[in-house]
Amino acid sequence: MIDLAIERLIPHRGRMKLVDEIIHVDDTIAVSRSTVTDQWPLCQGDGVHPLVIVELIAQTSAITIGWKELKHDDQPSGGTGWLVGIKTARFQLDKIPVNSRIITEATIQFGMDNYTELFGRSTIDGKLVGESVLQVMRADRTADE
Repeated sequence: MIDLAIERLIPHRGRMKLVDEIIHVDDTIAVSRSTVTDQWPLCQGDGVHPLVIVELIAQTSAITIGWKELKHDDQPSGGTGWLVGIKTARFQLDKIPVNSRIITEATIQFGMDNYTELFGRSTIDGKLVGESVLQVMRADRTADE
């Protein structure tokens, strides 16, 4: 586990903060751990809709981007001004059971100026439950920042 406050790297709070801990982070990849609760968005009684995996990948991606910013200026923006597109998404479950522990990896595949493309995957007990390619545009930054 990385001893760094997640809130320094991502803007999510309350019910929308799905990442419980950072397992690994560097300039190209982040790995997070999350435990599904009945307070999560898209909860359907005993589980959550798998679309939440896209959000897990987005938050884990924000950890990598925030980490790079933290190393650069010690004041990461926490993801403000981001526009996110979902290029692809595949899910292996109809519902993710409450109390499942999810490991999510997000890897930067390509970056240029204020655009980044990331590949993410989430697993439960080592079994793939979903993967997605996200496109991130930093609307609040110019190419020279």
